[in-house]
Amino acid sequence: MNTKTICASHNSSLLHYCCKILLAIVLFGLQILSHTEASSSKSKIEVLAGFQGPLPFELETGYVGLGETDDDMQVFYYFIKSENNPQNDPLILWLSGGPGCSSFCGLVLQIGPIAFEIKEYDGSVPSLVLRPQSWTKASNIIFVDLPLGTGFSYAKNVTAHRSDWKLVHHTHQFLRKWLIDHPEFLSNKFYIGADSYSGIPIPAVVQEISNGNEKGLQPLINLQGYLLGNPITTRNEKNDQIPYVHQMGLISDELYASLQRNCKGEYIDVDSKNELCLRDVQYFQECLSGINKHNILGPLCKDDEHLWRRYLTQDMKTFSSHLKVPELNCQIYGSYLAIKWANDELVRKSLHIREGTIGKWERCYSSDFEKNISDSFEFHANLSKKGYRSLIYSGDHDVVVPFTSTQAWIRALNYSIVDDWRPWFVNGQVGGYTRTYSNQMTFATVKGSGHTAPEYTPEQCFAMFTRWISYLPL
Repeated sequence: MNTKTICASHNSSLLHYCCKILLAIVLFGLQILSHTEASSSKSKIEVLAGFQGPLPFELETGYVGLGETDDDMQVFYYFIKSENNPQNDPLILWLSGGPGCSSFCGLVLQIGPIAFEIKEYDGSVPSLVLRPQSWTKASNIIFVDLPLGTGFSYAKNVTAHRSDWKLVHHTHQFLRKWLIDHPEFLSNKFYIGADSYSGIPIPAVVQEISNGNEKGLQPLINLQGYLLGNPITTRNEKNDQIPYVHQMGLISDELYASLQRNCKGEYIDVDSKNELCLRDVQYFQECLSGINKHNILGPLCKDDEHLWRRYLTQDMKTFSSHLKVPELNCQIYGSYLAIKWANDELVRKSLHIREGTIGKWERCYSSDFEKNISDSFEFHANLSKKGYRSLIYSGDHDVVVPFTSTQAWIRALNYSIVDDWRPWFVNGQVGGYTRTYSNQMTFATVKGSGHTAPEYTPEQCFAMFTRWISYLPL
């Protein structure tokens, strides 16, 4: 080897070494800046109240501070490492809907590695068992409690930080600060996942992250795309409910024709003088009064089901003492157990919750929230132009956000079809139907599923997710 070759090799190695040192200095500086602005803390959880024995997966809980002082704007999260290959598997940030439902709902009721054992509550800590269809078998997932005031997140003035746009900004800030504290995940492919109401703010979050990358904000986020389940998108989903329930055989042809004729397609803001439309809408509501709108195949729980739904999604402390416990076969029984679990002192100690920061844990805190993003369609359009991947899935027996409503706005994006409508299979059975577009958007129905699809059909949704996240056809 001649002298020039040796020098070139030496210079290349030196340059590589210097770059690594420079990157370390930059990350160290960012960490110092982050901890100067607000404190962050994290704890490895090896034993969790309600679960027998040590956890067979890696769980971390912690806070990321977004405010200027240590005691303000503290965002709580649960982080679960991939049970497969944490270094190479994608990193996903998950938000639940609401707005203001704790991401613990996504973790324990839908896609995380633990679930409640459904049995009668006896006053002790509700039991947790393993979920075989956990999405953490193929990805690292951060379950984050946002907006502020949600779950275990807190702030000095909570109401000042609760709106669609503040949720967007805070999610973006949280993510960059979290990655500064976890630099080992900087190179992992990154996605955001959410469902229900979060279909409004999450596309805006993805766009803000993308814009931040283009502006050179550090650390750079390896953004690949997003996935949304039964997402509210246009805020006109209620108008789409009536054609859907007609297709599903829940109202008669005659009533549907009368609704079309008298209401002209507007069933939300009905003119108080339009008595014929008001009469038809009332008849429509009576027809659905015995139906579980979140899953029309599921039972409608008797007695206090409607009050329990309000109690689980709103601040209804005055009603709680009068509510009967949901029946075991009610889908909301898991949410009931979540409230009991999260308000147990043993649980809070095992999660390292800061004492005195949160009073009663609520599954959803939806009040005092400003809805200042009118719809998310334009964000989908912008992200499509930028070439990000997306998976939009719909439980096909959900009245709240009908799959037909989701199909309509996807078609309005006006991209060509690259893989036309076809069934996808799980264990030799149809799991749903799917179609893929030229903007890298995959739409999938989940057969027989409801509003939060993984909660109702975990095996189908696990197959759908693992295929999509691995760039495989459904």
